[in-house]
Amino acid sequence: MFEVRKRFQFSASHQLTGLPPDHQCGRLHGHNYEVEIVLQSPVLNEHGFVVDYGELLPFKQILDKLLDHQHLNDVLDFQPSAENLAKWLYDHAKDAWLQTVAVCVSETPATWAVYRKPLTDRELVELTNR
Repeated sequence: MFEVRKRFQFSASHQLTGLPPDHQCGRLHGHNYEVEIVLQSPVLNEHGFVVDYGELLPFKQILDKLLDHQHLNDVLDFQPSAENLAKWLYDHAKDAWLQTVAVCVSETPATWAVYRKPLTDRELVELTNR
């Protein structure tokens, strides 16, 4: 199985609700997020790629247009935790690239949240027959 990863960045604020009053994440705060998209394929395309990194530009555009320098509570309809953000971004990536198996979201250099789904047998067959 071949695997490629690409990282992107954006900055945003958020405030997590429902936490104890003294929990630091319950206060308005911001992060310089890093997001990593992970794609896999059992075969390479005619150029020797899982996917050309340049083809991932639409993923960066989602981050830039919808999330960068935004207050995430105002633009997302869910609790904007790193875990939920990883799932939301995974869903967007999977719609665009069948090879997507994970999206990782980092709020700090020491913390990562990952949403991962392995390729299904049907997806493996489809990728192999391309």
